[in-house]
Amino acid sequence: MSAATIARSLALFAIAGLAEIAGGYLIWRTLRNGAGVFVALAGAVLLIAYGVIPTFQPTSFGRTYAAYGGVFIILSLAWGWAIDRIRPDLPDVAGALICLLGVAIIMYWPRT
Repeated sequence: MSAATIARSLALFAIAGLAEIAGGYLIWRTLRNGAGVFVALAGAVLLIAYGVIPTFQPTSFGRTYAAYGGVFIILSLAWGWAIDRIRPDLPDVAGALICLLGVAIIMYWPRT
């Protein structure tokens, strides 16, 4: 797999993750904090986009979503740090690095 393909794949993971997390966050704000219906609708649109974006990955559904799980963990910790001001601690960082290794193996390990 070329460096350009890997870069595109990682960008797709990041965009999908941000769409899912932001969409879920907007739904959360609506149901837990009383945000308006337009906030919920924006969340729903982002969640639909999250469902579409991974279809552009260069591999199968199962492999894509397995690897995406690791990316989601990393992005969730980053979101919590940026939005909720909860800084990841050492176990969070260690777990995220292990997940990142898993993503790299699942998605980018050369196959015959």
